[in-house]
Amino acid sequence: MQTLRSEHNNLYSQLTRPGVNRQFIDYVFYLLVSFTLNQANTNQSASQIYNQFNNRVPWLNQIFRANNVPQNVYERVFINVIQIALDQIGGGQPQPPSTGWSNWENLGGTLTSAPGVSSWAPNRLDVFARGQNQDLIHKWWDGDRWSGWESLGGVLTSPPAAVSWGPNRIDVFVRGTDQSLYHKWWDGRRWSEWENLGGTLTSGPSASSRRSNQLDVFVRGTNNRLYKRTWNGSRWEDWEDLGGNITSHPASVSWGPNRIDVFARGQNQELIHKWWNGNRWSEWESLGGQLVGAPAASSRRPNQIDVFVRGTDNQLYKKSWNGSRWEDWQSLGGNLTSPPASVSWNANRIDVFARGRNQTLNHIYYRG
Repeated sequence: MQTLRSEHNNLYSQLTRPGVNRQFIDYVFYLLVSFTLNQANTNQSASQIYNQFNNRVPWLNQIFRANNVPQNVYERVFINVIQIALDQIGGGQPQPPSTGWSNWENLGGTLTSAPGVSSWAPNRLDVFARGQNQDLIHKWWDGDRWSGWESLGGVLTSPPAAVSWGPNRIDVFVRGTDQSLYHKWWDGRRWSEWENLGGTLTSGPSASSRRSNQLDVFVRGTNNRLYKRTWNGSRWEDWEDLGGNITSHPASVSWGPNRIDVFARGQNQELIHKWWNGNRWSEWESLGGQLVGAPAASSRRPNQIDVFVRGTDNQLYKKSWNGSRWEDWQSLGGNLTSPPASVSWNANRIDVFARGRNQTLNHIYYRG
């Protein structure tokens, strides 16, 4: 229970937001943990244990529904609580590797672009790509299993970019058939319609978030320069020219409220980097390497960045900023047919996705 209270406040907030009392939520979490430890078969999955628990205490459903909490929300939270309990005692199936990088896994689908990925809670992943009909397709991990693919419509002419600035929030950006930037978002209950944010893009977009209700979207313009458009919490600001001469779509990540790091492929196919320190933008710097396509970037903690690229041998490579210096390139294998996408949902976790040889979604992850 101490782990839940100190490290997983987001699970509480998803239920207190509609108006449920936090002390009651803590009591329910205690029931879930006690059931998992004392009565459940810990070789079962978190979902299986939740189904058994639900059969014992069906009255909980009525209470949360009476408080207008969507069933998919409270069930997802309860399953996450059970999974955390299983992790504490070493139970549950399947077991992830103790530390280090996993093997590659094939998650299926038919992708016609590189993927994009975001995470709005621990052990939650939302993956997006362009499908066979040039539409936006979506697949998610709910902490226990992968969903099937769903279509979210649209007609895309680029890979999608995805970011989350808070629990149950996802913002997705794509280039449309008129080369403009388009935006679609999930507000916890439904997907919005597409909105046109203008511009003339010569690449796919990238998006990052410095704080709640703040978005920074980066694209390559017609002159191969980097452009940024920002949602400041109340309106979209005008496009800003950040210069450079980039030969891929950009990648962006934020590890604090006043920090943005942007990466792209340069004129010599190397990785280049530019950052915002809260007061001004740096000049571009070269970080070397030979990239096939665009990079991806994620951050596990403040002042830590992991950048992923597809190399000339189609393997995945990683270069990390450890807080004081850039480490050497590391090969993570694989056989990529697209640029990668990456996200981190806590200090000891990175998930990386790319399209594989058969146009399927491939996944590898790091557990620290």
